[in-house]
Amino acid sequence: MTDHKTGTREEWLAARLELLEAEKALTRRGDELARRRQELPWVRIDKEYRFETDEGTASLADLFRGRSQLLIYHFMFGPDYTAGCPSCSAIADGFDGSVVHLANHDVTLCAVSRAPLAKLQAYKQRMGWSFPWASSYGSDFNYDFQAAHTEEEWQSGAVEYNFRKSDFRPPAGQEGAGLDEFASGIVGTDWVTYRREGPGVSAFALKDGVVYHTYSAYERGLDGLWGMYQWLDRAPLGRNETGFWWRRHDEYDSQ
Repeated sequence: MTDHKTGTREEWLAARLELLEAEKALTRRGDELARRRQELPWVRIDKEYRFETDEGTASLADLFRGRSQLLIYHFMFGPDYTAGCPSCSAIADGFDGSVVHLANHDVTLCAVSRAPLAKLQAYKQRMGWSFPWASSYGSDFNYDFQAAHTEEEWQSGAVEYNFRKSDFRPPAGQEGAGLDEFASGIVGTDWVTYRREGPGVSAFALKDGVVYHTYSAYERGLDGLWGMYQWLDRAPLGRNETGFWWRRHDEYDSQ
């Protein structure tokens, strides 16, 4: 017998209708937030960034691929990683299905990481992905958009991430307390090297040959991009998380 509350169909329907009102309110609130995102002022990008892509060296404007809007996912894959971050990989599993639809709505979706292009291409092949993925190796791009942090920022305890300064260093006396082992197990580096990269999404517009930054989000601001979480939030037990449970899609035991 389940220890979860049970009831009749009539009781379920009454509770469901009450929940429906809350869901509708959340939907309306989401629509309002989307409108406010689109009303943010655009910031002109004058700095020259260079990327390596499957088609060769590219500018930020080139990443638009002839469209007027660009969405960039800041994928955690540092130069010293041996594989992409599992969390970013779980999010990226949903990109291929969206790319074609976005492209036909004047939006290009592209991932950007600091690892050299050859590493990205090899991992992309392993994962079976086809979405555009550019390397910003040697560029300030990830640093400027809070998706990577310098050693000096790390040591100062004032890393700029998610629009605030944070201290990502482990508490005194806990350095390496399982963290290095964890990082080595998932991306082949120590904890500091792993955590100096950060996930995020940034949006850009191209108007009259000028690129503008329009939006960025980090941490829980990326929840809506995790396709599996949207499904789990509707499953009977929800996310039901116990630690770092997810894996790259080729690392699960076959089900």
